[in-house]
Amino acid sequence: MNKKTKVYSANKARVFVGISGGVDSSVSAYLLKEQGYEVHGIFVKTWSPDWLPCTWVAEKRDAMRVCATLDIPFHFLDAEEEYKKGVADYMIAEYRAGRTPNPDVLCNRIVKFGAMWQYAQAHGAEFLATGHYARVEDRGQSIGDRYSLCTGSDSAKDQAYFLWMIEKNELKHILFPIGHLEKSEIRNIAKRAELFTSEKKDSQGICFLGDVDMREFLSHYIEEKKGNVVNEKGDVIGEHNGVWFYTLGERHGFNIKVQGTESEAHYVVGKNIEKNELTVSTSPKSISNSSGEVKVILREVNILEKIDETKKYTAQIRYHGTLIPVSIEKEEVILEYDGVVPLGQSLVVYDDDKVVMAGIIDRIVI
Repeated sequence: MNKKTKVYSANKARVFVGISGGVDSSVSAYLLKEQGYEVHGIFVKTWSPDWLPCTWVAEKRDAMRVCATLDIPFHFLDAEEEYKKGVADYMIAEYRAGRTPNPDVLCNRIVKFGAMWQYAQAHGAEFLATGHYARVEDRGQSIGDRYSLCTGSDSAKDQAYFLWMIEKNELKHILFPIGHLEKSEIRNIAKRAELFTSEKKDSQGICFLGDVDMREFLSHYIEEKKGNVVNEKGDVIGEHNGVWFYTLGERHGFNIKVQGTESEAHYVVGKNIEKNELTVSTSPKSISNSSGEVKVILREVNILEKIDETKKYTAQIRYHGTLIPVSIEKEEVILEYDGVVPLGQSLVVYDDDKVVMAGIIDRIVI
């Protein structure tokens, strides 16, 4: 099958590019200007807790410097309220309920392809571009079903997993200028363009918050409370600091005190919110049934491609997680999998490199 990444050459269309001050976004803006777009840079300020170091001022300065170097207009958008309510508050509420949300997915929907795209449209933009490692494939079919969301060419950097909440009808307005490139190519382009970001380190951690330890972050909003760690028989073998801080499949952060078991790795396989109790096992596969299949019920489902219920697909339940063979029955996903499935995480289904459908893991049926 012929694949073509969406490119519009020298059409003078107005595109707003999310500029963070990093190399990926700056090269995205540079490439689009080279292709003939009317490029505008936009920097988004979001919420950050008082106890974290303030970084947005320095990031804004770098974004302004990128725009000045490229000789493109600079825009500033304050999306603090949208981020606080739609991302941070939601994330805290999900952890408090015993689930494990993905803030980067929410950030893309609420901020980057929500507030930022709305601002861009209000200022005459036809397209929105970001420095994500993903692609929008032009299949050349009817306009309504023309574009597909696809994985980035650099598998080590691919970010399509975080983008599944983009609506199908919005893909025609979205550009991922670096999605077909390797990271090393991007830094070389930045050097040739004399962008100071060519040597700048990549950002890490939670979207807009940075490299923050999740347990430390949550401890400012959810009170620690000692609870029991039990094995699958219900025997108390240790203690933890609060069931809310742990993810299914996790093997760190709790204490095993029963003699003879300390040296063995234990995995969280169950959480009882009411009892504040963690269930652990020396095998991370204890929730599987005899057939090795798990049926996953999703919420907030987004379907991006026509589904063939006779076909086998693959899916990820974590970013860069192992690709799991799956089938789909009436929007319910059957995983050929015998590991733990974290409630609240995103499950993304792929057909080769195309995102087929996705949703938030609501419950599982064994």
